[in-house]
Amino acid sequence: MRALNISHFGRSTIKRQSALVVFSGGQDSTTCLFWTMQHYETVEAVTFAYGQRHHLEIQIAREIAKEQGIRHHILDMSLLGQITAQPDFATIHISYIPDKLCVESKSLKLYLFSYRNHGDFHENCINTIGKDLVNLLDPRYLEVWGKFTPRGGISIDPYYNYGKQGTKYEGLAEQRLFQHDLYPEKIDNR
Repeated sequence: MRALNISHFGRSTIKRQSALVVFSGGQDSTTCLFWTMQHYETVEAVTFAYGQRHHLEIQIAREIAKEQGIRHHILDMSLLGQITAQPDFATIHISYIPDKLCVESKSLKLYLFSYRNHGDFHENCINTIGKDLVNLLDPRYLEVWGKFTPRGGISIDPYYNYGKQGTKYEGLAEQRLFQHDLYPEKIDNR
C-alpha cells in the first residue's frame, strides 16, 4: 500500500500556480523552461541583456517564448558593461595651465587611445589620466572630465582636478571642484 501511495500520489498532478524562469535562450535554460511549463500554470521568462557577445541567444529566447505563449521580459543590464569588458564610449575634456612643460597633442591622443580596450571603472580611468598628467607635466592647474555614454539610463561623468600646492591654483582647484562645468563642451561660464 505504501508503494502504491508513493508511486500514485507521491507525485502531484496538480500544477503549482506561477513561476519565473531566468531564460538565456541556450539549451539548459530552454530545458528548464519546458519543465517549468509542465509543472506550473503560469510561466514567465526573463532574459538579462548585459552586452553579451552572443546576441543570437536573446533572439532565440524571444522566439521560443513567443512560440510557447510565454510572457517574456528582456532586462537591459548594460550598466554592468565594466564587468563584462564591453566597450564604453566617452568624450574626455582636459584643461590645464602649464608650468614649464606642455603635452604634445599627438602624444596625448596616443595615450588616450590606450584606454580603448582598458577594462576599468569610469572614475578610475579619469583619476588615472589626471594623476598621470600631473606626474608628467607638473602643471599649475589641471582638470579632466569624462562624459561617458549612459548605461541603463544612468550617466556617470567623473571629474578630476589638481592645483599646485602653495599657489593660488590650489584654491582654484577646490573652487572648481564644487563649481565645475556640467557641460564643458558648451564653454559659456568662464
